[in-house]
Amino acid sequence: MRFAPLISLCLLLAALPGLTLAQTNNDPVFATRKAAEDLRSATRALADAREARDRVKALSQTVIAYEDGLRAMRASLRKAAIREQALRLEFTARRDQLSRLLGVLQTLQRASTPLLLMHPSGPLGTARSGQVLSEITPALHAQAEDLRAQLEELLVLQALQITALDDLKLGLKGVQDARVALTGAIGQRTNLPRRFVADPQKLKTLAENAETLTGFAQGLADLPFDDDGTPPPNFQAAKGTLPLPVFGTVLRAFNEADAAGLRRPGIVLTAPPISLVISPFPATIRFRGPLLDYGNVIILEPNAGYLIVLAGLGQVYGEVGQILSAGDPIGLLRGTDPAAQDFLVETSQGNDDSRQQTLYIEIRQDRKAVDPAAWFALTDR
Repeated sequence: MRFAPLISLCLLLAALPGLTLAQTNNDPVFATRKAAEDLRSATRALADAREARDRVKALSQTVIAYEDGLRAMRASLRKAAIREQALRLEFTARRDQLSRLLGVLQTLQRASTPLLLMHPSGPLGTARSGQVLSEITPALHAQAEDLRAQLEELLVLQALQITALDDLKLGLKGVQDARVALTGAIGQRTNLPRRFVADPQKLKTLAENAETLTGFAQGLADLPFDDDGTPPPNFQAAKGTLPLPVFGTVLRAFNEADAAGLRRPGIVLTAPPISLVISPFPATIRFRGPLLDYGNVIILEPNAGYLIVLAGLGQVYGEVGQILSAGDPIGLLRGTDPAAQDFLVETSQGNDDSRQQTLYIEIRQDRKAVDPAAWFALTDR
């Protein structure tokens, strides 16, 4: 039977499972376009923030908006790269089957319908072949449509990287401009309430002679501050609800050993370089500046008897004695922004975490370090 191999091949192709197109909320194309629009919205917000009455607050929100947009762009491009690789692997695995499918479709396209229906056994065979052909044709078209949709999706994913480059340049330039504007606005801010150290020289001496962060924090608790008598918000009541000072992921838990076996009484977060760090609660700046091997450190006092230690910053904002509100910027992480092309390459290759920086966090209660995980909402900023 001349058409038996053809019919068997068609039935085989009809039974093949097809890839599911990305039509869910996790569609990387949709997510990338949404992230690009978020970056453009942040650019518009930056122009407004420069003229805002509270420029520090407006610019802080703008920096965070850029960071959120870039983080979303990073995640969506990673998903796009994974999806593209899955499509390529599927095409490779199905290469022979797809080649046969294309051959069948080309045969059907070249031959006329009467010729395809003719059968050497006569009218009965012709009738049977016509019945089989009518049943398998929809399956063939379905397979062809599936292949076309997958090829179109692959082309869209490839084009996505090209269009994303311009959006990344816009976002990276915008967040850099916003950080510069924020630093300038903080330097010009004069309306923050202040408390004053009774003896500033003692603070300087304490920092210069500190041998450990624990020893420094305990000595800092002994340095008196002028008190204006205004009762601060209840820090204890906020336990478990504090937003993270930076949007990041916990790298090491409280007292967890690092690669060198060293244990510290705090937690370590990882976050993109130069991320904005904010005050998680209304607090007074007790110390800011370089300390030991921690890089730049800022220590906040939310209530008497409590200290929040944040270490590993590249730049710190504010002055000792200033009273901050929750969400006020207190510094930037270390590191540098990648170029847009580097950002794109690192993300597409799945190793975009190579530039991550760390923020070390301690909370001290009555001179003792306690687990910060009990204080922060670790899934939120």
